[in-house]
Amino acid sequence: MATPLSDTPLPQLKTVAVVGLGTMGTGIAEVLARAGREVIGIDISEAAATQAVAALEASTARAVQRERLTEQERGDVLSRFRTFTELAAAADADLVIEVTPESYDIKQQVFRELDAVVRPEAILATGTNALSVTRLAADSARPERVLGLHFFNPAPAMKLVEVVSSVLTSPQAVGAVTDLAIELGKEPVAVGDRPGFVADGLLFGYLNQAAAMYEAKYASREDIDAAMRLGCGLPMGPLALLDLIGVDTARTVLEAMYAESHDRLHAPAPILKQLSEAGLTGRKSGRGFYSYEAPGSATVVRDALTPLEGAALVPGRTVRSVGVAGSGTMASGIAEVFAKAGYEVVLAARSAEKAQAAKARIGKSLSRSVDKGRMTAEAAAQTLDLIAPAGTYDAFADVDLALEAVAEDLAIKQQLFATFDKVCKPGAILATTTSSLPVVACARATSRPQDVIGMHFFNPAPAMKLVEIVRTVLTADDVHATVREVCAKVRKHPVDCGDRAGFIVNALLFPYLNNAIKMVEEHYATLDDIDAAMKLGGGYPMGPFELLDVVGLDVSLAIEKVLHREFRDPGLAPAPLLEHLVAAGCLGRKTGRGFREYARR
Repeated sequence: MATPLSDTPLPQLKTVAVVGLGTMGTGIAEVLARAGREVIGIDISEAAATQAVAALEASTARAVQRERLTEQERGDVLSRFRTFTELAAAADADLVIEVTPESYDIKQQVFRELDAVVRPEAILATGTNALSVTRLAADSARPERVLGLHFFNPAPAMKLVEVVSSVLTSPQAVGAVTDLAIELGKEPVAVGDRPGFVADGLLFGYLNQAAAMYEAKYASREDIDAAMRLGCGLPMGPLALLDLIGVDTARTVLEAMYAESHDRLHAPAPILKQLSEAGLTGRKSGRGFYSYEAPGSATVVRDALTPLEGAALVPGRTVRSVGVAGSGTMASGIAEVFAKAGYEVVLAARSAEKAQAAKARIGKSLSRSVDKGRMTAEAAAQTLDLIAPAGTYDAFADVDLALEAVAEDLAIKQQLFATFDKVCKPGAILATTTSSLPVVACARATSRPQDVIGMHFFNPAPAMKLVEIVRTVLTADDVHATVREVCAKVRKHPVDCGDRAGFIVNALLFPYLNNAIKMVEEHYATLDDIDAAMKLGGGYPMGPFELLDVVGLDVSLAIEKVLHREFRDPGLAPAPLLEHLVAAGCLGRKTGRGFREYARR
C-alpha cells in the first residue's frame, strides 16, 4: 500500500523523468535542464531519444550565439540530460512527467509500468490536454500522487502551465509541482479535471467553429485566418493553428470535450474527421487545411485552393468622394481613414454642431499622429481640409460611396438607407458598417438593393487593418469589386463573407467569450486565472474578461442574443451571469464596473 503523502516529507523534485520525447517532451526536458534539474529522458524509440539530444544541442547553441548562455553553462545543461529507452530509468526520479500520445491505453500502460518502478514518494504527472486525469489516477497504485501538468507548445517559450488536480490528488503533490513550475520561470494556474482544462477548453471550441465555418464555405481559409489575426490581434488564424496543433489531435480533444459537455459547439466538425482519416493532419504531414513545403515545414505553398494574386474581379465603379453618416467614434475614425487616402469626405450628422464636433475629433487624432512623427503637420492639414462637415444628409447628393456608422439599431439604419435612396445619385454605392444586423434588411429599405453592401470596420478604424465585406444575395458584382478596390486604396485588408449574424470575427469571438463566462459561473476557474491562461497559453492580447469589459457587457450581450437567434444553437444562449450584470447596470469600463471594478475617470 502506498504511503500517505501527508506522512512523507515533500520531495524536492531535483530529478525529473520525461516520458515521451516528441516536440513537447523535448521542450519540457530543455526547460527542466536549463533550470538546473537532472533530467531523465525516456522514449521507446532510440531515434526519438537521439533527436531530442540533437534538438537540445541545437537550442543551447543558439542560446550561446545570442549570449543567453555561456559555453560553460551550455555544457552543464547538456550534461544534465540523459536519455534511455526503458521506463526502469525513472527509478530515481522525484517527478515523472508523461507526454505520450493522447490515448488512454498508452497512458494507462505507462502509469502501470511506472507504479512498479518509481519510489513510493515520487509524483506522477500526465501532460494530457484532453483525457481525464481522474481516470488515469484511479488506475494507478498511488492516485493521490497523480496529477496533470499541462505545458504549452513551445514549452521553452510559453509561460503558462496548468496544474490539474483530480478529486484524488493530494494538496501536497499540487504544492510541490506548483513550486517547481514557479522555479522554472512559468506561471502556474490551478484547475480542476475536465477536458481541455481552461485554455484548451476555450480554445478548441473556437477552433472547431472556425473549421465548421470553413467547411460550410462561408469564407475562405485565408479570409477566416486573416480576420481573426487582424480583427482580434491573435498571433495565428484558427485554421493555421489547427494545422500546427495537428488536426487529429484537435479531433481527439474535441471528442473528449463533447463526451463530457454534450455541447454542440464541441462536437468535432466533420471536416476534422475527414482530414484526419485521410492522413492530412496539418504541418506534421505536410498538408491539412493548407499545403506545406514538406512534412514538418511551416512554409505554406500554393495549392488548388489558393486565391490568385490580383485575380481580376469584374470592373468596379469610380469612387472619388465618400459620404460618412454619423458623429461618433466609428464615423469620425472612418472619415479619417478615407481622407488620409486622399478621398473627398462629406461627414454628415443629425446637426451641423455634431458634424463639426466629429471633425474636431479627427483634428485631434491627426495632431496626435503629427506629435508621434507618423505624418507631417502639412499632411495633417491637407487631410483635414478634405473633410466637409454637414448637418444634413442632402450633402450626399454627389458622393460615389455613402457609408453609415450610426447606432446599431435596425430601424434607425433602415430609415437612414431610405434617406440615402432619396438623396444619393444613381450608381452610388450604399454601405453599412453594422457588426451584427442583416445587411439585406438595410438594402430592402432602398429601391436599389443591388447597390448595398456591408463594410464592417473595426474600432479604432484608423489603426485596425481589417474590413469585413458583406455581400447580400442581391449585391451586384461591380459593387463588391469596387469596395475591395477602395479597401486596398485606404490600406485595409478586406475579407469576404456572407450576410449572416456575426460575419467572421464576432461569430467566432463571442461564443468563446460566452464560454469563458460559463466557466466562471460553474466555479471552475477565476476571472484572473482564465485571463492569464488565454494570454499566456493562447497568445491572446487580452483575456476574455478584460476584453468583455472593454467592449461593453451590453454590446456583448446584444451580439450574443443575435447569434443565438440566428443559429438557434442552445450552446450560444447568453450566459445568465452576463445578463445579470447588464441588468444591474454593470456594463464594463464605461460604467466603472463590469466583471471587474475600475477607477472612475
